[in-house]
Formats: sequence, structure tokens, C-alpha cells
Amino acid sequence: MISTTEAGPDLSRFGPIGLVVVQSTSLCNLDCSYCYLPDRQKKRVFDLDLLPLLVRRILESPYAGPEFSLVWHAGEPLTLPTSWYDQATAILQRSLKEHGAEELEFTQHVQTNATLINDAWCDCFRRNRIVVGISVDGPEDIHDSHRRFRNGRGSHAMAMKGIEALHRNEVPFHCISVVTADAMEQPERMYRFFRDNGINDVGFNVEEQEGINTSSSMQGVAMEAKYRDFLRAFWRLSEQDGYPVVLREFDQVITLIQGNQRMTQNELNRPFSILSVDWQGNFSTFDPELLSVASDRYGTFNLGNLRELSLVESTQTAQFQRLLEDMTRGVETCHKGCEYFGLCGGGNGSNKFWEHGSLATSETNACRFGTQIPVQVLLERFESGPPLTPQPTH
Repeated sequence: MISTTEAGPDLSRFGPIGLVVVQSTSLCNLDCSYCYLPDRQKKRVFDLDLLPLLVRRILESPYAGPEFSLVWHAGEPLTLPTSWYDQATAILQRSLKEHGAEELEFTQHVQTNATLINDAWCDCFRRNRIVVGISVDGPEDIHDSHRRFRNGRGSHAMAMKGIEALHRNEVPFHCISVVTADAMEQPERMYRFFRDNGINDVGFNVEEQEGINTSSSMQGVAMEAKYRDFLRAFWRLSEQDGYPVVLREFDQVITLIQGNQRMTQNELNRPFSILSVDWQGNFSTFDPELLSVASDRYGTFNLGNLRELSLVESTQTAQFQRLLEDMTRGVETCHKGCEYFGLCGGGNGSNKFWEHGSLATSETNACRFGTQIPVQVLLERFESGPPLTPQPTH
């Protein structure tokens, strides 16, 4: 089905750093049932005095590239005031100028549950040029079955007010929707929710076994079949209705096929393609979901603290070498044994760790739902003839 003749992975090449994930605060105002983050009820805040050091660590390293995006994530960023992000933006711009990097293409992003968005936040996003990503899981009953406040009250109504504010202020945004078993029987309701609320850029994150979320409702052959049917129906509705809701999972594969490209690895398993920093200044690479995670097998996935260690120095530690060795073994195993490798690049280390206890493994439940099933549905649709309404690609 999928060619596996492309070159094997080369994890000897590090960087360039294209994504920097920073935990502005550990606090989240929600208590979602599937969240992987511990201690999200505690308000721990990233020290803005660390930002100039973060910029220096990136730019002094050989992994700095011509551009990078900084994403405020891993908690609910909007539990901090708008003034905090005004300060952060000013510090970042000043730091880049001091290092002679004004020409570097830099963008800020925020990933939010949307419950706190109002006109003041929209003004903040605009003046600081912050790209907005929201998380909403669909219609009220589906969303509220998992995305609740700590008092048990659903968050859908407040999230919708946030979405209305974004539309009212003409602030563009994209959406991540966590797909659980609740949504599988209702593809039409899911599609119409996004269509009716003007959300046309969506990524489906199938509920994963990760962190303190030790099980997933999306496991097993039966659920795989249901998800395949769900994606087929969602795609068909999007074509027939004339309002294409672009799914990230399909869009990425279409881009690779149209460009006649094959992945040899991905940013989640290439060292220092991603840099993640927690509220204390501890940093890691590979998957952001592994930041500050402790385990029996690896100890912590952190490589050091910005105050004490440069990025290059961190690669010389026994901890990094062990992580790199196992990550490499896992990607090589994927390359040798998986026909989807060219469209995936070796999977995500966090899923391998959470599901199998090691980075040195291959196929996961997340692989099947995140790559294999969307590719199967997409190729099946291509084979059946041209789409009724072509889906745009980014």
C-alpha cells in the first residue's frame, strides 16, 4: 500500500529548532478527564526573567534555524493576565534585537480551552500577533462529558462564548478536538457543530493513554473500525455540504502525496527540532508531552535547566545519550517493519513510552488512530473517484 523504499532515519542530524513549547503556567481552570498533566490545580508561573536566557540558549546553539514558533502551552495560559503576555512579547522582541536576530521569522502561539477568551484577550492576541489555537470537543453533551470544571460543571457554554468573541473580533484560529468513544456514533453532529460555528481548521487528537490518563476509551479493533467509519462519514459530509472542514490528519497526508515526498523522521523524534521548557526553566527535547515526566526506566526526561546548562552541553550527558539511543532504535524498528513509515517518520516517543514503557519500540495505538486509519480512509476515497467538493490544502 505504502512504499517503504525511502532512506532510513538519520538521527545524527539535530535541529533546527522550529518549535519552542513553554509552560507559562501549570494551572488549568478545567479538570478534563483525559488530561495527561499532573498538578494542574497549582498556579506555578514561568519567570519572565528567564526569557532572555531562553532566547540566548537557542541562538548560541548550532540548532538555531531561520525561524521558530513559541507556543504557550501545558496548562491554561489565559489564567495569567493579558499584561503578562504584553511583557513577554516586549522581552522576546528586545532579546532577539540584542542578539542581532531581528530578521529571524518568529511567531507566538497560544493553545487555550477558550473559556476565558473575551474582547480584551482578542485585543491582546492582535497587538502581540499571537496565533490562537483552541480546544473544543464538539456538541455540548460530547464536550461536557470530559471537559469540566473542578466543581463538575461543563465548560462548553463558556468555550462557545470564547469562540464567539474570536469571530466578533475577527481573530483567526484553529481547533484541536479530542475524539473519545462518545463521538464515534455521531459524525453528522460533530461535522455540523464545526460547520455551524465557523470552525474549518480542525485536528482530531484521539484520546491517548498518556501521563496520569492511564487508559483510553479509544482502544481495540472495534473502536478502530468505528473510527474508520467516523472519518469516512465526516469526509463525505464535508464534501456534500459545500463547506469543507479541513481535517489536519488528511491535509498533512495530501500535502506529502502532492509533493511526492516521504518522511524519513519527524520533528517529534529528531533531536532539538522541538525544545520544551517548563515553568522552572527545565528543558527537554523530542515530544513536549515528556517534559518533566519521571519514570523508572529513564528517570526524568528533562536534560537540564536553562540556568545551568547550554543545549549543546545537554547532548553530552548520559541522560541524553540514553534517550537518543532508544529513540533511534524505535525509529529504525518502525522503518524496517511499518509500511506507513514514509507518511509518519517513525511515530511519537511519548506514545511509545506511555503504551510500551520504552522509546525503543514501534507501533502504538496512537499510530493506528493518528496515521494508519486516516491514510486508509484517504486512499480509499481517492480510489473511489474525484471528490464532490475538493478539500483545500494549506
